[in-house]
Amino acid sequence: MKTVFSGVQPSGDLHIGNYIGALKQWVEIQNSTQSIFCIVDLHAITVPQDPKVLKEKVLEVAALYIACGIDPTKAHIFVQSENPDHAYLAWILNCITSFGQLERMTQFKDKSQKYQEGTTAGLFDYPVLMAADILLYQTDEVPVGEDQKQHIELTRNIAEKFNRDFGPVFKLPEAVIRQETARIMSLQDPTAKMGKSDQDPGSRINLLDTQEEIREKIKKAVTDSGSSISRDGGSAAISNLLTIYASFNDQTLDQVYTDLEGKSYGEFKNVLSDLIVKKLSQIQKRYQEIRNDENYLRQVLDEGRDFAISKSSQTLSLVKDKVGLL
Repeated sequence: MKTVFSGVQPSGDLHIGNYIGALKQWVEIQNSTQSIFCIVDLHAITVPQDPKVLKEKVLEVAALYIACGIDPTKAHIFVQSENPDHAYLAWILNCITSFGQLERMTQFKDKSQKYQEGTTAGLFDYPVLMAADILLYQTDEVPVGEDQKQHIELTRNIAEKFNRDFGPVFKLPEAVIRQETARIMSLQDPTAKMGKSDQDPGSRINLLDTQEEIREKIKKAVTDSGSSISRDGGSAAISNLLTIYASFNDQTLDQVYTDLEGKSYGEFKNVLSDLIVKKLSQIQKRYQEIRNDENYLRQVLDEGRDFAISKSSQTLSLVKDKVGLL
């Protein structure tokens, strides 16, 4: 059985881009793989966080994992910082990773422009910690968005160098990117990815948004100068909304065009709003049940942590032996 590892940062609010691009996919693969899903809080602190908010967000994300359909009896859910092996292995991998490799990471270039003098060594080093996250569990596949592909390539390069320099230890993981949902874009700017850190709250639909907020955001979502759905063309903005519709309705884009061709943009937005509201209402109901039972949530995270440590400690023991650490 293949091992799958993936994770989401507990910073900001999880949105439908996270759901379509990650969580929905995880639900599908948990039945056929050994699935390990992490809440990557160590990654979150590479940029400033409010400590009290961060702790709350960790529990919120854990509850949303389960509410979206991750089954703790099939998959393992844990908090990254509760397994110290991640930071330990990251330091060792730091020592074989070149400065130049990290300088070439496009996400670092983008984020360092945003934070400028506030850019931290942790932000620069983020991809090495990500490599440690993945390699600790002898991961076969990593479901990620298109924007993380470069980081998986770096992870493979680091693993290959370690295996070459010290002897075989790590599997070489493969990135799994679903092209049809590889990147859900902003509702206000279809050239930008839908993101938790976008300053415009109208750019995304959060998983915990109210029905009124959802409908208002879809109503105000940018379209184009056309007036109705057509196979023969359409802007990136309309294509993005159709991709969201396809995912929430479990259809292909071809099926969506068959169903919706000729509908006005106004009609389409109403149908899309209804679809999103229906699904997120179900997720929110389950979320509230889980979040209100903190003993259950803590039990899930404790069991996930114990499993993670039992697996990662085997890899770390091999690594320490290979590099000459006691």
